[in-house]
Amino acid sequence: MSKIYGFLFLVMLICISCEWHLRPFSNGEDGMIHVDRYDRIETLYLTTGDISALHQMNTSYPQQTRVLIEDMLQLGNVNDTNINTKFLFFFQDTTLQTLLADVAHEYGDMDDIDEQLTQAFDRLRELIPSIAIPQVYSQIGSLDQSIVVIDGALGISLDKYMGADYPLYKRYGYTEKQRCSMNRSFIVLDCLSFYLLSLYPLPQEKMDDKEERELHIGRIQYVVNQCLEKEYFKSPQVKQAADTMMKNQHLTVEQLLMGLET
Repeated sequence: MSKIYGFLFLVMLICISCEWHLRPFSNGEDGMIHVDRYDRIETLYLTTGDISALHQMNTSYPQQTRVLIEDMLQLGNVNDTNINTKFLFFFQDTTLQTLLADVAHEYGDMDDIDEQLTQAFDRLRELIPSIAIPQVYSQIGSLDQSIVVIDGALGISLDKYMGADYPLYKRYGYTEKQRCSMNRSFIVLDCLSFYLLSLYPLPQEKMDDKEERELHIGRIQYVVNQCLEKEYFKSPQVKQAADTMMKNQHLTVEQLLMGLET
């Protein structure tokens, strides 16, 4: 798991540079987190050219659509006159059309993810009572970023979680080690990791210090382990975070994430 360090910090830097901030979002009235299936509206437009689907993307999900088109796919400004045509044309590639169909089949149902997210964020709120629970939505990119954090929301790129044996991953050069984490079981783990990194970034002045970066990631991973009630991460830095919490009975998890134990 130690190889995740550099990638997570790269995304954290992106989040900071774009000045993405989080605000509270309400989820289901039943107290559950329900993944908002933006990917279905996206797929409808990209496979049929349905104008009503495009209208819904732009009116109901303006922030999500902007991030997808401008930041992830880098097709241009969302307000450009020809951007919708460019967006549609980009996905007419046979490989991407196959990807859209495969995602729709693989993720016809996400009730299991809803339940796992709800349980994990409930535990996170027990650890940090003041924390805001984000809106979670699903999307389809182009095999690029897995999780994006925008204004109060977490976006899950389902195309990055199609399973270790998914043929397109092998075709586009993902290593066996990379593919191991590109499956359904890593979605909630990644959501928690990126969310916590966005809320508790390492101070800019410590970014160049490798030891500080690894310690900070260890703290994040320790909290993720607690939320998932499983030792997914077992690095020395995670053990150090656990030892710190054990030895400092009055230290809160939030203080740990802010590096206030020293």
